[in-house]
Amino acid sequence: MAEIEKNKYGIGGGDGQNNDTQLSFSSLKDVLVATDNFSEANKLGEGGFGPVYKGKLSGDQEVAMKRLSKKSGQGLEEFMNELRLIAKLQHTYLVRLLGCCVERDEKILIYEYMPNRSLDKFLFGSSEKAKLDWSVRVKIAEGVAQGLLYIHKYSRLKVIHRDLKASNVLLDAAMNPKISDFGMARIFGIDQAEANTNRIVGTYGYMSPEYAFYGQFSEKSDVFSYGVLLLEIVSGRRNTDFYDPEIPFSLVCWAWELWKKGKPEGLIDPAVKDTCVNHVEAVKFIHVGLLCVQEVPGDRPTMSSVAQMLSSSDSQSFPLPGEPAFNTRRAVVVVESGDQVRVNCSNQLTMSLPTGR
Repeated sequence: MAEIEKNKYGIGGGDGQNNDTQLSFSSLKDVLVATDNFSEANKLGEGGFGPVYKGKLSGDQEVAMKRLSKKSGQGLEEFMNELRLIAKLQHTYLVRLLGCCVERDEKILIYEYMPNRSLDKFLFGSSEKAKLDWSVRVKIAEGVAQGLLYIHKYSRLKVIHRDLKASNVLLDAAMNPKISDFGMARIFGIDQAEANTNRIVGTYGYMSPEYAFYGQFSEKSDVFSYGVLLLEIVSGRRNTDFYDPEIPFSLVCWAWELWKKGKPEGLIDPAVKDTCVNHVEAVKFIHVGLLCVQEVPGDRPTMSSVAQMLSSSDSQSFPLPGEPAFNTRRAVVVVESGDQVRVNCSNQLTMSLPTGR
């Protein structure tokens, strides 16, 4: 790719530092050969950005190729955002962007291939759940926490992911987790605490209330999403599995009700009760999850505190969680229409949100 084309997409120079990821630029011809002309047999899945294909580049290197859909209304912005951002983020628990293809009207991101695909396939799919014993779930929960801690605190850029969910956690051959999909991520200034947007994008069930209803997002928005994910990892249930048209309910609400009754172990996935010999650790994870999903952002812990609590053996010293956001007392009605979700809350606020991508 010519240098002028690299600069057009904000890469090939970065911020002047020399430790950016070195991306390779593949020709469309090579991509077509690698994916057998985007054959259905090589298709791994599809999201709001577009379809993802498995491919083999030179040297038999297996990769995943995310192809921008020509029908995607927000895909180009996400493509450019991810391309500019991910080159500056390098961590064990973040999926690695290897390169891209920008040729004619095709725009394709090329990632390391993750043979076990995404966490949701294991967590919510009965045929694969047996592979998620308790030790694997602990490894995944701790790894995702470390990945978030890195982008919030230790990377060269302070980044808010904004779309953490089970389908955006990919698993390598050893079931190690890697956070993926930075298309909606935002860079914060070092001293910046929060930001506002009129364009609210994300996934229902994982979005914090201040973001879903008012467009405010911060590190604590990611913490909320992580708390939901942690409760899903412990329970093996989706947060939205519990939705009832008459009485709004969720995994978060169920966890809170069990916690108040002094029976948090009732949340533990029956599939792992035999491998989770010590339920104390699972209850500790539930405790941390509930701290993360508290309604007031300032009451939620930082990811640094979350990582420390996950590895601590003294959960008695943890603060007690307060009432979570989106509890049953709040009237929230979700109406699905096509690929949009309309959320009506008790103050008559209505907004359209994209469904899971």
